[in-house]
Amino acid sequence: MEAPESSSNPVPQDVHSNTLESQKAGSPLVAQLRKLIFCRMLVGVSDGRFFLGVFYCIDKQGNIILQDAVEYRSTRRSPSSPMEQRCVGLILIPVSCRSSCHIECGIDEQMSLLSLNK
Repeated sequence: MEAPESSSNPVPQDVHSNTLESQKAGSPLVAQLRKLIFCRMLVGVSDGRFFLGVFYCIDKQGNIILQDAVEYRSTRRSPSSPMEQRCVGLILIPVSCRSSCHIECGIDEQMSLLSLNK
């Protein structure tokens, strides 16, 4: 008995072509984000805290993961009050909580990142 020809390729061709097209369409932004991996990042959240850590990854929804992160928060409500800090390690910051995001990098990298704000 002969095996059917379709068994050698279990995934239909149109799925492969759609996947390749979507990868090509997102590749410039993905390339820009890959340059940011392992850069130091400061992320502010809506409740006033800040997290400083190493950028590890971002998902399609925009959630950011920092490694070796430190949390900074004000102990009092006045702007001149000292900041309290604690090590949190690996942390996921949801896009819904994020209020600001800054990367420590050189001026050339900063200029190239301006193209991400579309």
